Amino acid sequence: MVAKTNTARQAPHLSPRADAAPAGRVEVPPLDRIIYERLRLAIVSALAVNGSLSFNELKRILKTTDGNLSVHTRKLEEAGYIACRKHFEGRVPKTEFRLTDKGRKALERYLDHMEALIRRVREG
Repeated sequence: MVAKTNTARQAPHLSPRADAAPAGRVEVPPLDRIIYERLRLAIVSALAVNGSLSFNELKRILKTTDGNLSVHTRKLEEAGYIACRKHFEGRVPKTEFRLTDKGRKALERYLDHMEALIRRVREG
């Protein structure tokens, strides 16, 4: 009797195992789906070069809406990639974000992955 594998329980972002790749094919490691999304990558990148940014600064830089920015910053915060600090300046509430060490490492892994992919494509 052959055991069935439940592929529905496999995470959709994971690539097949290296030993499952056809001969002569290069296995590509999976991308981090948290950081790979366009706006989340933009948020992490903006924070990497600016140290910290307020909600309104991020919104202006990325040209996005309050709702869209809120959803994506929350996802990054839940993953531990960014930290959020809420405070008041006078009577005005201010939300400020910064990249965490975990977020910086995730960005570095993503950049390494992209650089390796670019190198591989250019080499043919």
